[in-house]
Amino acid sequence: MKTIANTQLNSGVSLPEYDRSRLVTRIVHLGFGAFHRAHQALFTHEMLQKTASDWGICEVSLFTSEDLITALRRQDHCYTVAEKGAEETVVKVIGAVTESCHPKLDSIEAVLEKMAEPQVAIVSMTITEKGYCVDPATGQLDLTHPLIQQDLQTPHAPKSALGYIVEALKRRHERGLQPFTVMSCDNIQENGHVARAAVLEFARQLDSQLHRWIETHVTFPCTMVDRIVPAATLDTLDEIATLLGCDDPCAIACEPFSQWVIEDNFAAGRPEWDVAGAEFVDDVVPYEEMKLRMLNGSHSFLAYLGYLGGYEHISDTMTDAGYRQAAFDMMLKAQAPSLNMPQGTDLTAYATQLIERFSNPSLKHRTWQIAMDGSQKIPQRMGHSLKYHLAHGSDFSWIATGIAGWMRYVSGIDEHGNEIDVRDPMAKQLRDICDQHGLNVSVVPALLSVEAIFSRELGQNPQVIDAVSHAYQSLLDHGARATVAALSGGTQ
Repeated sequence: MKTIANTQLNSGVSLPEYDRSRLVTRIVHLGFGAFHRAHQALFTHEMLQKTASDWGICEVSLFTSEDLITALRRQDHCYTVAEKGAEETVVKVIGAVTESCHPKLDSIEAVLEKMAEPQVAIVSMTITEKGYCVDPATGQLDLTHPLIQQDLQTPHAPKSALGYIVEALKRRHERGLQPFTVMSCDNIQENGHVARAAVLEFARQLDSQLHRWIETHVTFPCTMVDRIVPAATLDTLDEIATLLGCDDPCAIACEPFSQWVIEDNFAAGRPEWDVAGAEFVDDVVPYEEMKLRMLNGSHSFLAYLGYLGGYEHISDTMTDAGYRQAAFDMMLKAQAPSLNMPQGTDLTAYATQLIERFSNPSLKHRTWQIAMDGSQKIPQRMGHSLKYHLAHGSDFSWIATGIAGWMRYVSGIDEHGNEIDVRDPMAKQLRDICDQHGLNVSVVPALLSVEAIFSRELGQNPQVIDAVSHAYQSLLDHGARATVAALSGGTQ
């Protein structure tokens, strides 16, 4: 079979310039998804292009992606990233992956033993918010979660990422090996702290001695990751195949911009990712908050209200002056005031750059994709800023409109009466609430009372209920486009 590993690729394609045979699997990554391929693995590849380092990655997919892992193996664990600017596309073949593991293709035991190998220094993960099995409202491990309950009963045959991590650390502890660093690369505020709390609570439920060892010796650096990476489509894969001269089912397209800020807190060494543009800092939290609130918060705002307004892609919303202005105002008027950034940080410049990135017509980033898992994202992306405005008595109408857009979206019915395919771990519960009320403003306090999403402090606050109800009623009366236009200073 013709693959990128055995084919002369088209000129202009960037290839690995390092000897891949020198690489050693020092990183095991959980979650071989689109974002990781275009971000952490690419940073590792770029670092290898510039150094004599030997840090390689073993890719693990715990639940699905058997076909993707099989395809990756067929092409010698190489894959393609296409960085799509507004005017040109840069195509790179990534060579940082040394091997792969999958519990169905191989075995659960094979994955655990790979994580327990002595040379493995980092276990990183992109498993999305729901992969941490925490209560979104409290940030604590949800011990009633089916995966967690199952893994606590059968810790030697885990299903969850937490179960794999704790069992692998247990084996290393029993063998007298150094622990690995657990590095979350998900869009979660203080992701390292969330991962640490979840891992420690899981371990505490199993073994107090193991809990103490992990608490003392394992590090959980926080990271801030940023790059817009739409899900691959057949059109994307066809376009990349034309540029390559060969099919690559593992290929992914992304924007040219990338950022990675990492807390320099590693238990067993780390790659020189900074030579590839990453930043190692003492405190990641301000950068995380900036990105989660200004980028991700406005992304969610545009996703729900854009989808309802009939826009398929984020770049489509940017052609609408009302949406463009509302997103800019969401960043600077609703989110920026809640941030405490290092001196010299220019948030206006950051917001301007974000609008430019959102406007990239080459990225077909679907509003429907970004709208997924809103019950897990809303607390992170809008909840903290909402608390700030309540405490300071300031205007939070953009946040209220974003939350109202989410509520209208999870009803499962669009503005033309068509079904919305709502993808969310709480989709059934949310749909049941919406069905009880119909498309009626009475649904607002009912959804705000879901404590797995909104704390009582927010969900029962009369100002919040009034503001979200006002925005929701506007969506019912006037539709998303007119509501956003009015928010931006236009007319309905």
